[in-house]
Amino acid sequence: MISYAPLWRTMARTGATTYTLQVKGQISSSTIRRMKAGESVSTNTLDALCKILQCDLQDVVEYLPENNT
Repeated sequence: MISYAPLWRTMARTGATTYTLQVKGQISSSTIRRMKAGESVSTNTLDALCKILQCDLQDVVEYLPENNT
């Protein structure tokens, strides 16, 4: 499972808001809603987030293995 927890931490650390993402990166509100819900987004969106926040991919997403128990 992909988690966007690193994104929210990176945004808090840099002082960025969802408004910042929308204005600077032209990230749509529907894409932001998808990330908040833990749904998939395009690699273009991930690229834009890294550019806006001047960070690496691991500062935006992390992989959390699902337990198959």
